[in-house]
Amino acid sequence: MDKDIPFWLSLVFVTGGLAFLVYSSDLFISAASKVAKKLGISPFIIGMVVIGFGTSAPELCVSVMSGMSDHSALSLGNAYGSCIFNIAAILGVTAIIKPILAKRTTALVAGPVLLAISALTYYLLMDRNCSKIDSSILLGLFIVLLPLYCWFDQKSNSSDNSVAKSDAEDKDCGVLWIELLKLLFGLALLVGSSHVLVWGSVDIARTIGVSELMIGLTVVAIGTSLPELASAIAAARRGEHEFVLGNIIGSNFFNTLAVVGLACVISPAKGISETVLMRDLPVMGALSISITFFAFNFRSPGSDGRIGRRKGLLWLGAFIVYTVFVILGERT
Repeated sequence: MDKDIPFWLSLVFVTGGLAFLVYSSDLFISAASKVAKKLGISPFIIGMVVIGFGTSAPELCVSVMSGMSDHSALSLGNAYGSCIFNIAAILGVTAIIKPILAKRTTALVAGPVLLAISALTYYLLMDRNCSKIDSSILLGLFIVLLPLYCWFDQKSNSSDNSVAKSDAEDKDCGVLWIELLKLLFGLALLVGSSHVLVWGSVDIARTIGVSELMIGLTVVAIGTSLPELASAIAAARRGEHEFVLGNIIGSNFFNTLAVVGLACVISPAKGISETVLMRDLPVMGALSISITFFAFNFRSPGSDGRIGRRKGLLWLGAFIVYTVFVILGERT
């Protein structure tokens, strides 16, 4: 990192990096979806894994690049900040625009699983370090839980709407080799724009005296979560409610286990800020379990739930309060 880079150029790096992240992630996801269809992968896997995890590619690239640059605070801030933004802001805004219908199985399983992952992360980071052993545990859990997560959701998914749509969309999948080239180009652009974003963010943090953790929790986390926001709003408008929740749940699952795990395997995090343990992880855990309370139908436990506008406003209000505390915490 060049300490002599002017402030205006750092701003260009950040804004340009975010812009190319959005563009490249959209290109990457679109190409990945078409390649998956060409190869005969089920619509469920496309929606829940290829798209859900694909929208987390910016977080992965930014965190890995941060780890390689020895900026672990930015890696953790990006991953956990994205998880908080995904639930409180993205689901909140989406529910305000159009109420989200949630299956009973999704409500009962998603929240507790994400809460358990948050609790495990808290336990591993209690010594304020994320060693290679800790990160290996996270990656191992991701490898074990991923097929179980897919199997359970696929088994509980009784809707055939996505199947009907996939047949119509398959005609526009394009030539396989062209889509593969788009996939590789999108991935390369993701890596490059992530690198530029890390440069600009770290330089701005140094210039204005703000910690890398705060930059990661706010600017970078929100910027790298824009693909999830766009896809969630689009899916809600089309009435694909399970895709909305599946995208966010899959993204948070990926961020907390794979993104943090890979970043800390590359560069173990040492001297992690106490605010991560006392503020960020508890907030992430509370928001995770709120999915269950908001999505579960307490009036008719055997029926599917509905996340209405009031609950969306509560989520969005929680994000605003959290962001205020993050900013105030920088001044103390």
